[in-house]
Amino acid sequence: MANIQVAIMMGSKSDLSIMEEAAKILNDFGVMNEIKVLSAHRTPVETARYAEEFRAKGGKVFICGAGVSAALAGVVAAHTTLPVIGVPIDASPLNGMDALLSTVQMPPGVPVGAVAIGKSGAKNAALLAIRILSLTDGSFEKKLEQFKEEQKKKILDIKIS
Repeated sequence: MANIQVAIMMGSKSDLSIMEEAAKILNDFGVMNEIKVLSAHRTPVETARYAEEFRAKGGKVFICGAGVSAALAGVVAAHTTLPVIGVPIDASPLNGMDALLSTVQMPPGVPVGAVAIGKSGAKNAALLAIRILSLTDGSFEKKLEQFKEEQKKKILDIKIS
């Protein structure tokens, strides 16, 4: 695909049901994206290569979902200067807390933006990516304002007898 702006990456196909939530929002906003399964531990060379080459292909933001040790976002951040948003996945007996801590506890100089665990995090990662894109594309700003109005209307339309 040409003109991919956001790469959605995950360490395992089992993370797809969560990371598809990010793709849905990006698609709703008209953001070109692609989904990749690449593992920080099982495909380290391919993961690094993808991260290093994404900018040259026009890419602008990474969204990386991973569970357990959640190294994917950090490995991607180590191989690019593009923004990386980490989505912790609930894939262990620790209910995603291990993934959350692995995502937020990056060493200085290797920044990863972190969002909530699971589907809420995937949705917010997409919205954060769109906010980043809106810095250079005013059409996304307008769509974000419309989205916020729709969210507001949903709340204000709630009628409790």
